[in-house]
Amino acid sequence: MKFALIDGNKTEAFKGAKGICPSCGSELIAKCGEVKINHWSHKGNRNCDPWWENETEWHRSWKNNFPVECQEFSIIDFATKEKHIADVRTNDGLVIEFQHSHIDPKERRIRENFYKNMVWVVDGTRLKNDYKRFLNGMEYYHLTNQNDIQIDAPELLFPSSWIGSAVPVIFDFWGNESIDNPNDIRNSLYCLFPNRIGRSAVIAKISRNFFIKTNEWILWARNSMDNINQLNKKWQIQQAQQQRLQDNIIFAKYSMSRQYRRRIRGF
Repeated sequence: MKFALIDGNKTEAFKGAKGICPSCGSELIAKCGEVKINHWSHKGNRNCDPWWENETEWHRSWKNNFPVECQEFSIIDFATKEKHIADVRTNDGLVIEFQHSHIDPKERRIRENFYKNMVWVVDGTRLKNDYKRFLNGMEYYHLTNQNDIQIDAPELLFPSSWIGSAVPVIFDFWGNESIDNPNDIRNSLYCLFPNRIGRSAVIAKISRNFFIKTNEWILWARNSMDNINQLNKKWQIQQAQQQRLQDNIIFAKYSMSRQYRRRIRGF
């Protein structure tokens, strides 16, 4: 954990310190070394949240983009008493989970069902082939004037474990590198929307600063998903019209065939 309570204040770990877990109220011990980033750990080998994972520098640097009061926010389902610690919960109520390690799709769905109003930010540098796959996939698709692309096979660009997410998934291919080229595509984030246009996925290119201003991003994301739903309705109408046209053609051919057979039998 990044924070413990010391004298009621959220405090980062420092050598020799002890604090209180903001979530469960138990004692935390500061872990400060040269290998792992400074963090708080529960006394013993326990953890009050089974979803909690060790943080990387990438994870910590993303959290630092948001106010302290929004980081490591405890959320409870009062009906079931289930409680978890969100990486970030903004003042607008949006939960942001930063995911570096692999996550099983079943567990991903459980977390999405619990948080509901959430978005994932995924470290696209975890495996060396992730960015390579993204680059290869981008060779076949081009951004529109609206900075989005429509693709039939999103698994050509992204890990398959994220394709079925019920919430937006944002991929970060920058990681902790230093990128000097302003035209490098890793300077941007790539948002995979949960809804589809027919069988096609929709991906949007966004800036980091725009996403961090979450109040603007939330409105944009909602409008974008509404537009995708409208386009999907139009696609469904077109498909239905094409199917009716095809059915009419088949019926007309069948009717002409029957009439022809009757004429043949009439002779």
